[in-house]
Amino acid sequence: MAAVTNLLQPVELDLESLLIDLRELIGAGHPILQAAAEHLFSAGGKRIRPGIVLLLSRALTNDGELSPRHRRLAEITEMIHTASLVHDDVVDEASTRRGVETVHSRFNYRVAVLAGDFLFAQASWHLANLNNLDVVKLLSRVIMDLADGEVKQGLYRYDPKQTFDDYLEKSYCKTASLIANSAQAVGVLSGVSEEKLKSLYDFGKQLGLAFQVVDDILDFTASEKQLGKPSASDLGSGYLTAPALYALQENPTLSEFIQRRFSLEGDLEKALHLVRESNAITLSRSLAETYASNAYKSIEWVPESDYKKALLDLPEYVLSRLY
Repeated sequence: MAAVTNLLQPVELDLESLLIDLRELIGAGHPILQAAAEHLFSAGGKRIRPGIVLLLSRALTNDGELSPRHRRLAEITEMIHTASLVHDDVVDEASTRRGVETVHSRFNYRVAVLAGDFLFAQASWHLANLNNLDVVKLLSRVIMDLADGEVKQGLYRYDPKQTFDDYLEKSYCKTASLIANSAQAVGVLSGVSEEKLKSLYDFGKQLGLAFQVVDDILDFTASEKQLGKPSASDLGSGYLTAPALYALQENPTLSEFIQRRFSLEGDLEKALHLVRESNAITLSRSLAETYASNAYKSIEWVPESDYKKALLDLPEYVLSRLY
């Protein structure tokens, strides 16, 4: 399966100019905030979210050309995503992301929180300047969802009584909402029908959920080197994801380890063993495959082009990370 850089190749030049524009948009604000933002945008990353916006934007135009408003929407999407990562890293106390020092490690926690706020505020300002109330509502909803997801994640820590719906709702807020709502916003700017707007939203939602479930499986199956963080770090931190919840249904004794927060020696290793020996990974894979398949079907109506082909390859790319 192609690497994501190959998948995004049809919009490679758009993504390059997006990074240049982002640096200009952040502009001559406060020097430290500017330095923090510069640091973030030069920290690599796959740029999947703005890539999806750009691919959809070009796929839905008659001549494949990109309007300034579609371009700006992709920039706003990346700003919102980056702002959420800064705040995530503060909450998780992560020292690196993508092999680069996090903002709070390089500066301090106060600067990191302010840099995240700064990017959310910048995104909101540029969003308002698109002068499209429907798009403003869609992307404002994302900013609410991101905060909501972070709060929910904190509330459900070490809680074996949380439901699968709780987990999916949190996953939607943290990962899928941005992809779903920005995909729908592309449709709004492109003037597609109500029915097609819904299918664009579904594409983003299903792809985002597939992405999150795959991430959650990898936390149990990938090595530390592949993950860029300690494996099973989610479970150790009390975050119960799809594999842990499936394992709990199969073997309720797992809840004892969770409730005492893996405080006894060997607790975490025993819990991991229970998850890996159960059907949890197989069931989680099947769930991710269902979401990926739904995402694929949601945009079959998009006119044929290299952009559409890249979009249809994305669900398969998400699953390919498991193999």
